[in-house]
Amino acid sequence: MRITMIGTGYVGLVSGACFADFGHRVTCVDTDAAKIAALHRGEMPIFEPGLDQLVEASVKAGRLDFQTDLAGPVGEADAVFIAVGTPSRRGDGHADLSYVHAAAREIAAALKGFTVVVTKSTVPVGTGDEVERIIRETNPNADVAVASNPEFLREGAAIRDFKHPDRIVVGTDDERARKAMGEVYRPLYLNQAPIMYTERRTAELIKYAANAFLATKITFINEIADLSEKVGADVQEVARGIGLDNRIGSKFLNAGPGFGGSCFPKDTRALVKTALDHDVPLRIVEAVLAVNDNRKRAMARKVAAAVGGNLRGKTVAVLGLTFKPETDDMREAPSIPLITGLLDLGAQVRAYDPVGMELAKHDLPDIAYAVDPYDCAKGADALVIVTEWVQFRALDLVRLKQEMAHPVIVDLRNIYRRDEMKALGFIYESVGRGDI
Repeated sequence: MRITMIGTGYVGLVSGACFADFGHRVTCVDTDAAKIAALHRGEMPIFEPGLDQLVEASVKAGRLDFQTDLAGPVGEADAVFIAVGTPSRRGDGHADLSYVHAAAREIAAALKGFTVVVTKSTVPVGTGDEVERIIRETNPNADVAVASNPEFLREGAAIRDFKHPDRIVVGTDDERARKAMGEVYRPLYLNQAPIMYTERRTAELIKYAANAFLATKITFINEIADLSEKVGADVQEVARGIGLDNRIGSKFLNAGPGFGGSCFPKDTRALVKTALDHDVPLRIVEAVLAVNDNRKRAMARKVAAAVGGNLRGKTVAVLGLTFKPETDDMREAPSIPLITGLLDLGAQVRAYDPVGMELAKHDLPDIAYAVDPYDCAKGADALVIVTEWVQFRALDLVRLKQEMAHPVIVDLRNIYRRDEMKALGFIYESVGRGDI
């Protein structure tokens, strides 16, 4: 099939590359000429393991190309996916749909023959209706069906998630659109990936509900971690004990500094706003947002407590800046409020991240950046582990201690064992483990 992907951000580029790998003919379109030029040179705008090789192979095979003009690719396409950004709108927290609506207008003018227009971007309930209205208003003669096909990709594991999905959700009541979408995903039949066909509005709500539920699980275990510290329990064992119950499951039960990234904060806020617009306050989701925001700010106070309560004039080393490992995404990363809080408390901060430092400099210009974890730790009064990169799980702890001015480690991801850290002479604080 011929597929046109509007947007070469995280969702658009990964989806386009994977569809091309399936054997479809894919054109990715973006108005950012510099980004398209970089893609032609083989330079990826995002860090995602395996993406550069996947793109290179499909480009060489002639199945994937990149353009700034959408008219030609849309006119030839069997399916056009809208994968543009939907950031939180300034002032009210609603999803900003201006890019989606603009894409719909441009697509409408270029349509030729029957085409399925698919919203791949995460959008509020009812967006598909508005996209269809815009298309039919702009081009009344268009032979088009509008469908919803939300993505469920985890940054750092997006290619595997795309090729081995738990489910594929398709929202449309048009039989031709269902058939076309079945052909788009037919290469996944061998993986027995279930395709769930449903109404368009239902598909849109499935995406928001999924992200809000996962954010709730993270926030729940973080609050249990706080209680565990007070009562002398170990939150990791609590999480394992409840996670073995198959009604609950073990995923997203890792206590830490709070959730961040491009999806959970934005999507939970948008869901709350959508619900309020319909006079259905979502008190649980509202509480999740409030607790998470407070938690990220509280992590700086946790570091201060570990060094005796006063950070003024002290140097704090921070390992990990991105919101999770295997990505360079700094959007709403817990490291940002943590480091801002440390600076406010008078600390000097030096940080290291395997891939995120260039992007981090935009959000955190007033700190020093190190070349490796040991350079980061040099002369530090405390070291904070914020992101659980695999490189940080097997550090030479003896060398690390020698580099530090004071052997204080605040492990916000619980990647080390308390007994081992004590035996090595560290003052070691973690999350929810009745620390030694």
